[in-house]
Amino acid sequence: MGQKQLEVNQKVYKGSLAQLVQSICLTSRGSAVRARQLPPRKGSQICGPFFMPFNVYILYSSTRDRYYIGHTGDDLQERLKKHNSNHKGFSGGVGDWKIMYTEAFPTKTAAYQREREIKAWKSRKMIELLITN
Repeated sequence: MGQKQLEVNQKVYKGSLAQLVQSICLTSRGSAVRARQLPPRKGSQICGPFFMPFNVYILYSSTRDRYYIGHTGDDLQERLKKHNSNHKGFSGGVGDWKIMYTEAFPTKTAAYQREREIKAWKSRKMIELLITN
């Protein structure tokens, strides 16, 4: 089949929606204008005019008295809802996880590397020191 095409003001854009959004935006009257790119936030990746950070996060459950370390490209509050839902797995079944710490990274690889670094400490004291600083 190939890539989808979209014609806007006699220009043909090929590829994903993200590529299209990088190039044009529609005004409230429906005319096409070039999108102005904003300067990036620290630790964020630009995708067109949108920021797409990846986060490393540390959760704490007072019921289990345990920490959970993970990374995500999703919204942190939505990810927290998933952790607090009744599911199988380490964070499931408790429902009292709270976000204690976050770090933003420009790429998923960088976030994953940081997650692995923190998990390699295997030290509650080091994790608590990171959270308090």
